[in-house]
Amino acid sequence: MPTTEELQQKREAAKEVIDVLQEISLLLNTKLNRTQLSLSVSLIENGVNPEALAVVIKELRKAGEKARNESAESDLAD
Repeated sequence: MPTTEELQQKREAAKEVIDVLQEISLLLNTKLNRTQLSLSVSLIENGVNPEALAVVIKELRKAGEKARNESAESDLAD
């Protein structure tokens, strides 16, 4: 069983990795926040195809935008 110190080192290493990935994400203008980026990395580490994940993220963004637009239009109609 890992010691408390080993667990702390792993947490710090994971935080550093996410920090670097977040910087890259900002440079690439992915519009992923830290939580979304962490979840994406976790999914990829667990075997999810990165390209398929990117497609799903894009589709979810489109659906969210469409829902916001429809909601805004219905608010204007009321």
